[in-house]
Amino acid sequence: MQDIYKRAGSAEGLSAGEIDEVLLETLDGRKLGNVLILPPDFSRFHSNAGYITRFYYKHLTALGVNVDVLPALGTHVPVSKEQWDVMYAGIPYEKMLVHDWRHGVVRLGEVPGDFIEKVSEGIWKDPVDVEVSRFLTDAKYDLIISVGQVVPHEVIGMANHAKNIFVGVGGSDMISKSHMIGAVYGMERMMGRENTPVRLIFDYAFEHFLKDLPILFVLTVTTAPGGAIRTHGIFAGEGRECFSEAVREARKRNIDFVDEPMKKCVVFLDPSEFRSTWIGNKAIYRTRMAMADGGELIVMAPGVERFGEDPEVDVLIRKYGYTGREHILEEFKMPENQDLRDNMSAAAHLIHGSADGRFTVTYAVREISQEEIASVGFKSASYDELAKKYDPAKLAYGLNEVDGEQIYYIPNPALGLWIDRNRFTE
Repeated sequence: MQDIYKRAGSAEGLSAGEIDEVLLETLDGRKLGNVLILPPDFSRFHSNAGYITRFYYKHLTALGVNVDVLPALGTHVPVSKEQWDVMYAGIPYEKMLVHDWRHGVVRLGEVPGDFIEKVSEGIWKDPVDVEVSRFLTDAKYDLIISVGQVVPHEVIGMANHAKNIFVGVGGSDMISKSHMIGAVYGMERMMGRENTPVRLIFDYAFEHFLKDLPILFVLTVTTAPGGAIRTHGIFAGEGRECFSEAVREARKRNIDFVDEPMKKCVVFLDPSEFRSTWIGNKAIYRTRMAMADGGELIVMAPGVERFGEDPEVDVLIRKYGYTGREHILEEFKMPENQDLRDNMSAAAHLIHGSADGRFTVTYAVREISQEEIASVGFKSASYDELAKKYDPAKLAYGLNEVDGEQIYYIPNPALGLWIDRNRFTE
């Protein structure tokens, strides 16, 4: 199939009809009996993958095709019935397959250590297992449609393409080691960039072990001002170039440069989307390159009720806390901390979520105790009390003045990356 790129002609984004035309074109000439769709979970609601998945399901089933949906969970909890009915309305809940990243994968091979050592500039020398969900290797599927948003990302630089497979429906070794490699290499060296060490590892794995599978990538670039999804482009293809094309658009739409470092930033986490610090810490990842030294980041998190999406990870976060990159690396090396080495993605997450003393992070919460928040290394506050001053309903995206003080307000950190213009170089 020849790649298909469709960019919006206005700031309002593509219309439903324009999106439909692209999706129909991706199916031209295909004889299909069974199709597997890999969309994101609810934490990527604003990707518009929900609409795209619903369209494919309705159109294909009307033609008599069997369609299964395997959300790319990674280590996240399965999509709830309530979330499903919002994001995937019209698709029966029983059509959902649940990814098991620990036990439901097959090993295809490995990315050799000498390759990883080269692309990581010597920081990692061990090989990484290439594992994917057993559903992907089921020969009954004539087409596998990987749907998702290209957006700045803390682990890989720019999200999606092969990441949707090797992390979204991948195995523990790849998930853990890729996260750790990215954390040690340094997220600020990668966010917003295309060809990072982790990306090159995924590219190698895809080229050597998955290129013969019938995988179609349908990539979106979106924003959501005021919560309304705007799809600025769809980039579909079976190779790598569609991702590069989407990256070019995402860098225009999803990276905001600020001329001065943020002394105080307030980020709101929609309670329907952000229930854990595992996901909510995007407030930290995506703003850290714009935060001033000694600045203050306030995370308004009314829905956060736990730390990890996975129960075992939750235990590790409570044990080790967000205590800084150097401290976590020291803990990682200690012989008695085998539990941390056995879950490198958790160790990487603790590094990513630490401000390293450069600025403070205050979580304003309602569904988890302030004592629990403080126990993992953050400052804590009552959401209801702090919302009296920083009311999300009254703040506008960008610079605001509150009680004579200038703050920068971000209503959804997952959709962008904020950078002090002087910090970002290619």
